Parts: sequence; C-alpha cells; structure tokens
Amino acid sequence: MNQLASIRIFARLAECLNFAEAARQLGISNSIVTRSLASLEDHLGVRLVNRTTRHVSLTDTGQQYWEHATELLKQLDAMDKCIASAVQQPGGSLRIAAASSYASTDLLDLLATYRAREPGMRFDLNVFENLNDVAVGEFDVCFSAERRLRDSSLVCRPLMHTRDVIVASADYLARHGAPDTPEELASHDVLIAADSPGRYWEFRDTHGTRRVVVQPIMNAQSPEVVKRAVKAGLGIARLSRSFVRHELESGVLQVLLGDANLCDDERTVWLLYSGQPHMPIALRHFVDFAVAQYRDRAHQRKEPNELDVGAVQHPSSNTELLRSRIL
Repeated sequence: MNQLASIRIFARLAECLNFAEAARQLGISNSIVTRSLASLEDHLGVRLVNRTTRHVSLTDTGQQYWEHATELLKQLDAMDKCIASAVQQPGGSLRIAAASSYASTDLLDLLATYRAREPGMRFDLNVFENLNDVAVGEFDVCFSAERRLRDSSLVCRPLMHTRDVIVASADYLARHGAPDTPEELASHDVLIAADSPGRYWEFRDTHGTRRVVVQPIMNAQSPEVVKRAVKAGLGIARLSRSFVRHELESGVLQVLLGDANLCDDERTVWLLYSGQPHMPIALRHFVDFAVAQYRDRAHQRKEPNELDVGAVQHPSSNTELLRSRIL
C-alpha cells in the first residue's frame, strides 16, 4: 500500500463525502478510491467512513484522522513549494575545477560577468595542472584545455578551439636572435610545459612531416610558470595562443616561425559536467551562460586560429535532457 497516496485519496473523499465525485476530482476510477480506502482502514485497523447506498459520512475516528491528514498534506505542499521556489533561483554555490592555463586567462572574467548577473552565486574554485588530478565527484563543472578529450562519461561542451604558437620575448631575441627555420630550434633554449611535447616538435610542409629535436633547459608542470619564464627572457616556448593572447597583443611576446605548420597544435577548451537527471538550476544557468558567452564572442570577432563554439559531444551521456516523472 502507498500510504501517502491513500491518505490523499481519503482526504479528498472526506471533503466530498461522495466516492464518484472524489474519483472525478482526482482523475481516477471509483474502484481505486474504494480499494485505497479499504487498504488504509485495514492498515489502521479502524473504520474511517460510514457508507450506505445513499449516504457517506466520517466516523469519529475518521474525523480525527482527516484533521491530522489535512495538516500533514498542508506541510507536504509547503515543502514542495519551498523546493520549487529554491530550484527556480540560480543563486547558491558551484564547485568549479579549472585547468591553470584557463583559470589564469578567461575564467575570472567569466565568473565576474556571471556574478554581476547573479549576485547570490558563490564559487568554490579548484585549479589543476592535470585533469587526472581531479575526480568527477569533486566538481559541478570543469573547464579543461585539452588536445584530446579523455573522459567521455561527462557531458562535453566545446567552448573554443585554439592552436599552439611558438613564442619568445624581445629580450631573449635580442640576445639570441630569432630562428629562421624549425631546425634552428635545436640550438635555442627551450622551455617545456607538461601539456606540450617534450622531446621533439613536428612540422608539416610539402615534403611531409619534419621532426625537430629540442633540448629543454626547463621543464615545468604549470603552463603559467612557463609563460612567466618566457616573459622573463629565459627561452622559447610552445603555448596556446589563447593563453598568451594578451602578451601577444601588448608586444610582450612575439610569435616565431609563424609560417611553419606546427603538428598536433590544436587544443579545445571544454566545459565538462555530469549528465544527471534533475540537473540543478544553478548549474544549468551557469552552463547556458558560459556557452552563450563564447558563442557571442565568436560571432563578434574571430581570433586567429580560433573557431566557433561547437555542439555537445558524446550525446549518449547527455542525460540532462531527460526528465523523470515522480510518481
């Protein structure tokens, strides 16, 4: 027996004192009303309703039970309204995980813009160097800059595609000169980030692929550390164009070998989140906002080597589109 359902049916019957009318208002059959009342009375071990062929009335016990049932149903309705009100408000908190290269560039502007729209939102930010260092259950949404997406169990929204560039500072170039060909990189001081090829870089030309062996003078886990080292004049590095956009625009860093075709140079900034039923409204609002921000930016201006926002990847995992009926 579904006791709560039986209580709701009994409460409507107590209001109507008519089996047919109670069934009509509830959208169920007369037989269901009858069986539900019988099950409830058997469960309680008392008679709640006096019924004859012409008249329906509550027993004294039934009257007391109806009063308590009415209060219970009011409390349940109030609880439902409280939850319904809460889920309609995007305010609250979000656990955000972000690759350090993204956290130090676009993320903070994105969060500031979103919080200006939703001032009640709070953020718990976890910055990582390697996506493997973050467990799926530790975040609500994750921003990852990857050459190849590795976790297909999440809903994957590509926000932006960008490409690597080879960069150096004016100070370094003044002391060492700029390489004119990819092969000349072998004689330069090279700085390597953990997310970049470490032993050799490959280039494409009309004759095929050329492999250039590099001799790193520094390996660093963090792309941010490598960028600062390049700005300090320590050497040449291979970094994402979006990651060094501001340094290139200001002239702090310069692109080298711009005519060379660097292999395996494309990266994607992904927005990752769990495709769960009944997706929290705060998360849905934030995801929609982030995707719209990048789509608008792509339409307003085209960055070099930067492409439009793409469609959702791994649609079989996109369970946020499913809706479950609570019976």
